[in-house]
Amino acid sequence: MYNQRTPLEEGDFYVNEQGYKVFTEKYHFKRGYCCKSGCKHCPYGYDKKTDSFI
Repeated sequence: MYNQRTPLEEGDFYVNEQGYKVFTEKYHFKRGYCCKSGCKHCPYGYDKKTDSFI
């Protein structure tokens, strides 16, 4: 489950001012799990500072 690629569709990400791809909440839900990387739009409530879900 965790190593499968999730195909990208329109609305799954945007490119920020620094040129990085930023995944949206829509993409994270579609992927189906939290990667614990502290993603900006994490819908699962993960806090990287405390390594816990809030």
